[in-house]
Amino acid sequence: MKRERRTRREFIRASGSLAAGFALCELESAFAQQLDPTPACHAGDVPTIRQTEGPFFKPSSPERIELIAPGVNGQPIEITGFVLTRACKPVAGVLIDVWQADGAGNYDNSGFRLRGHQFTDAEGRYRLRSVVPGAYEGRTRHIHVKVQPPGGRILTTQLYFPGEVKNQRDGLFRKELLVRTAKAGGWLAGRFDFVLEVS
Repeated sequence: MKRERRTRREFIRASGSLAAGFALCELESAFAQQLDPTPACHAGDVPTIRQTEGPFFKPSSPERIELIAPGVNGQPIEITGFVLTRACKPVAGVLIDVWQADGAGNYDNSGFRLRGHQFTDAEGRYRLRSVVPGAYEGRTRHIHVKVQPPGGRILTTQLYFPGEVKNQRDGLFRKELLVRTAKAGGWLAGRFDFVLEVS
């Protein structure tokens, strides 16, 4: 019997609306109509690319999906997606730890502004509300992420944004790590799915 091969889009349709339960109707519309999975998932696909941690990681970030706080300026963005195995199966309880610069390209290295962690739900979904990070000397806009399945190896990587002039001048930039984005009122809707090497 042939093993069923499902695209990530088919998986999402089978598991229900990606935006179910999300607070902003405009974002729901952007997710449903414009933001395809990144990239399409087929059984046996390669895992998400690993990248350097960089110098600004801090352990013990607070558990939260909302990184926007008073005094944090920048373009609001809500990024959602799934954590999947190479066979396109969702992974529940995955730790996702995020840290990034603010809209001006500055990191908070004394506290935990624009830093946080969360866990994927039973369907392998995550949701992050933040601001688009600013670029700074030598780097294009990016968000740092650590992804760790229960009892598994940590994937450390970075997410990038389309259409940025500095993408081509940043030696770390990889197009495979681009977040798909669409405008949703005053927000951006973002989409990225992580693929992990798990047994």
